[in-house]
Amino acid sequence: MAKNVSLASMDQKLAMAKRCSHEGVIAGAKAAVVASVATAIPTFAIGKMLPWARTYLNPTAKALIVSTAAGMAYFVVADKTILKTARQNSFKQA
Repeated sequence: MAKNVSLASMDQKLAMAKRCSHEGVIAGAKAAVVASVATAIPTFAIGKMLPWARTYLNPTAKALIVSTAAGMAYFVVADKTILKTARQNSFKQA
Protein backbone atom coordinates (compact mmCIF):
# COMPACT_ATOMS: atom_id res chain seq x y z
CA MET A 1 0.00 0.00 0.00
CA ALA A 2 1.44 3.38 -1.01
CA LYS A 3 2.00 6.06 1.58
CA ASN A 4 0.43 9.44 1.03
CA VAL A 5 3.28 11.94 0.93
CA SER A 6 2.54 15.59 0.43
CA LEU A 7 4.43 17.71 -2.05
CA ALA A 8 5.52 20.08 0.74
CA SER A 9 7.00 17.19 2.68
CA MET A 10 8.97 16.03 -0.37
CA ASP A 11 10.22 19.58 -1.01
CA GLN A 12 11.34 19.86 2.60
CA LYS A 13 13.23 16.55 2.41
CA LEU A 14 14.87 17.59 -0.86
CA ALA A 15 15.96 20.93 0.60
CA MET A 16 17.38 19.17 3.65
CA ALA A 17 19.30 16.70 1.45
CA LYS A 18 20.75 19.56 -0.59
CA ARG A 19 21.83 21.34 2.58
CA CYS A 20 23.48 18.17 3.91
CA SER A 21 25.34 17.72 0.64
CA HIS A 22 26.44 21.34 0.56
CA GLU A 23 27.80 21.16 4.11
CA GLY A 24 29.69 18.00 3.14
CA VAL A 25 31.22 19.67 0.08
CA ILE A 26 32.36 22.69 2.10
CA ALA A 27 33.87 20.56 4.87
CA GLY A 28 35.53 18.27 2.32
CA ALA A 29 37.06 21.20 0.45
CA LYS A 30 38.48 22.63 3.66
CA ALA A 31 39.97 19.26 4.57
CA ALA A 32 41.45 18.89 1.07
CA VAL A 33 43.19 22.25 1.35
CA VAL A 34 44.65 21.37 4.75
CA ALA A 35 45.76 17.94 3.51
CA SER A 36 47.36 19.46 0.42
CA VAL A 37 49.44 21.86 2.45
CA ALA A 38 50.27 19.26 5.08
CA THR A 39 51.42 16.82 2.40
CA ALA A 40 53.10 19.21 -0.03
CA ILE A 41 55.54 20.77 2.41
CA PRO A 42 57.20 17.52 3.55
CA THR A 43 57.01 15.94 0.09
CA PHE A 44 58.82 18.78 -1.64
CA ALA A 45 61.25 19.26 1.26
CA ILE A 46 62.23 15.59 1.24
CA GLY A 47 62.59 15.80 -2.53
CA LYS A 48 65.28 18.43 -1.99
CA MET A 49 67.07 16.82 0.97
CA LEU A 50 67.25 13.07 0.41
CA PRO A 51 69.35 11.74 -2.44
CA TRP A 52 67.00 8.78 -2.93
CA ALA A 53 63.94 11.01 -3.24
CA ARG A 54 65.78 13.40 -5.55
CA THR A 55 66.61 10.50 -7.84
CA TYR A 56 63.31 8.61 -7.85
CA LEU A 57 60.59 11.19 -7.20
CA ASN A 58 60.06 13.31 -10.27
CA PRO A 59 57.61 16.25 -10.18
CA THR A 60 54.77 14.05 -11.41
CA ALA A 61 55.27 11.62 -8.53
CA LYS A 62 55.29 14.47 -6.02
CA ALA A 63 52.09 15.91 -7.48
CA LEU A 64 50.48 12.48 -7.37
CA ILE A 65 51.34 12.08 -3.68
CA VAL A 66 49.84 15.47 -2.83
CA SER A 67 46.70 15.05 -4.95
CA THR A 68 46.04 11.56 -3.57
CA ALA A 69 46.16 12.85 0.00
CA ALA A 70 43.87 15.76 -0.88
CA GLY A 71 41.37 13.50 -2.65
CA MET A 72 41.24 11.03 0.21
CA ALA A 73 40.74 13.81 2.75
CA TYR A 74 37.96 15.35 0.67
CA PHE A 75 35.95 12.16 0.28
CA VAL A 76 36.39 10.95 3.86
CA VAL A 77 35.44 14.27 5.45
CA ALA A 78 32.59 14.96 3.02
CA ASP A 79 31.11 11.51 3.62
CA LYS A 80 31.36 11.80 7.40
CA THR A 81 29.84 15.29 7.36
CA ILE A 82 26.92 14.25 5.17
CA LEU A 83 26.19 11.24 7.36
CA LYS A 84 26.46 13.28 10.56
CA THR A 85 24.12 15.97 9.25
CA ALA A 86 21.63 13.43 7.93
CA ARG A 87 21.66 11.61 11.27
CA GLN A 88 21.02 14.85 13.16
CA ASN A 89 18.16 15.73 10.82
CA SER A 90 16.60 12.29 11.12
CA PHE A 91 16.43 12.68 14.90
CA LYS A 92 14.75 16.07 14.49
CA GLN A 93 12.06 14.58 12.24
CA ALA A 94 11.28 11.61 14.48
